[in-house]
Amino acid sequence: MLMTASARKFALTAHVMCSVGWLGAVVAFEALAVGALTSPDVQLVRAAYVAMQPITWYAIVPLALASLLTGLVVSFGTQWGLLRHYWVVMKFVINIFAIVILLRNARQIAFVANAAAQGMLFGADMRGPGIRPIVVAGVALLALAVATTLSIYKPRGMTPYGRRKELNRAANRREIMRRKEDL
Repeated sequence: MLMTASARKFALTAHVMCSVGWLGAVVAFEALAVGALTSPDVQLVRAAYVAMQPITWYAIVPLALASLLTGLVVSFGTQWGLLRHYWVVMKFVINIFAIVILLRNARQIAFVANAAAQGMLFGADMRGPGIRPIVVAGVALLALAVATTLSIYKPRGMTPYGRRKELNRAANRREIMRRKEDL
């Protein structure tokens, strides 16, 4: 069932806002991770690790889940569908992959942030998880850039399911036209 034009615009706006917010939160996280790894200032390193936890749990995770949810609403409420076009399927897979990686790494971020807040990191420990958060955030940025590019360019190509649905829709239209002519 397709949404009305105003409902579609509302859902699409919500999806874009959540997705852009997710991207921005990952950029902020990446900046903190780079600062934590490269700064010689112990207090700045501790502060960066402490700040990573609320950015992860109160910005990145909710925005990622909201992006997934609003994307599903848009896909089910528009002609694009979830499984009709390869670009939509790829965006869905990218979103799920990014959320799984995010949730797998969020526990480590919370552990390091708590240790930093309690002053339990000293010397070599101050580097915490090392380069891993930078790499993970970089991969997330790349994945989000690919998803954004797919949204803008919408490469051609329907899935086999999409082609069947399109053929059925065309057959139904022809049948309706034939019945109108018979009247």
